[in-house]
Amino acid sequence: MGEKSKLRRSISSWANAEDQHARELRATTRAGRCDLIVDCAERTPVRLRGTLKNVTLRPRGGVPALEAELFDGSDSLMLVWLGRREIAAITPGRSIEVQGRIGRQGTDRVIYNPRYTLLA
Repeated sequence: MGEKSKLRRSISSWANAEDQHARELRATTRAGRCDLIVDCAERTPVRLRGTLKNVTLRPRGGVPALEAELFDGSDSLMLVWLGRREIAAITPGRSIEVQGRIGRQGTDRVIYNPRYTLLA
């Protein structure tokens, strides 16, 4: 029984840390006068702020495309830079602010070639 309760406490602690991180990201987004991803409508100009969860190179139609998942504490969406194999500072865990229009690629919400500002 002692092992189960240790595991339960560990999982609970990890889940609480994830929730806390999401709350902090939402607060930072609001303080920076940015939109929350969950509240954004498609095809409207948006200004988002968050953390890059993962970054991958995935060709689209024979053209290189750098993809990054942006998470702001409310939801995630994909950022895609067409024609780019890499952008030096675009790495997982990086805080970033982006501007663009949200579109849809299949079931995924995406911003193509967003303007971006790296955050400390």
